[in-house]
Amino acid sequence: MELIFGAGGGKPGAAAGADLVKEGSSAGFVADVIDASRDAVVVVEFYSPRFASPGPFSATLEKAVRDQKGAARLVRINVDKNYELAAQLRVETVPMVYAFQGGRPLDAFAGALPEAQIKSFVQRLTAGQGELPSAADFINQAKEILAEGDPTTAAQIFQQVLAEEPDNAAATAGLMRCLLALGDHARAKRMLDQLSAEMLKNAEVAAVKTALDLQESAAAIGPAAELRRRVATDPDDFQARFDLATAYFAGGEPEAAIDELLELFRRNRAWNDEAARKQLIKLFEALGPTHPQTLAGRRRLSALMFS
Repeated sequence: MELIFGAGGGKPGAAAGADLVKEGSSAGFVADVIDASRDAVVVVEFYSPRFASPGPFSATLEKAVRDQKGAARLVRINVDKNYELAAQLRVETVPMVYAFQGGRPLDAFAGALPEAQIKSFVQRLTAGQGELPSAADFINQAKEILAEGDPTTAAQIFQQVLAEEPDNAAATAGLMRCLLALGDHARAKRMLDQLSAEMLKNAEVAAVKTALDLQESAAAIGPAAELRRRVATDPDDFQARFDLATAYFAGGEPEAAIDELLELFRRNRAWNDEAARKQLIKLFEALGPTHPQTLAGRRRLSALMFS
């Protein structure tokens, strides 16, 4: 998996002497945007000459950047000539604007906003110059992006944090979760195997380890279709229902997995030394304490336990 934000090796601030507004490209993206954003906010405007100019948008954006007297820069990128870069940054409409600071994406918007909103956007970015967002800020941003279903972009942010803080447990766990979401279980396992004993004690890292253990357990179970057939034939085939839940979780269907385990718990909570309840706890740990399915699943389990 190629992560463009981790690419490059230019010296931070390499573009410090450049004009405040310039035409960018894929080849110059690291120097003009990533590295330059370590000295000032870099606003990137993606545009296409194939579409009619959205009124005074570009001129207004440029003026808003120049008004910051060097605290911000503007890089314009033609999506028709740099379509691979645009695709990696999920540019689906033009104009599309990204803001970078400290080598990382900071904010974005799509469409031609009114003049007042454009000025507010740029002013807000530069208002805290000298106080770059912390690693925790970027980690939280990446977690939100991952939760929204974009593991590639989230991985790019986690990787950039790790480039500066290699021992950041939250970023490590986040990157491994991205790899799991992308289906790259082998690389996630290699990362886990290389972690120190101290790192493995971290709750977020331990949760990813649990998720990987569940994935490995599912590999030995067999096709979910056969398990579904067995459960349909005999709803009290508890082992089949238990295995089906594991297969669902490994297949990216946590809600279905939780449903099956709750049904097993409802039918026979004592089966196999309370295996259903214990497996549910593992699933909740793997998903994380704030995951919507964890919150809903815990409520449903509590209701069954005290019913």
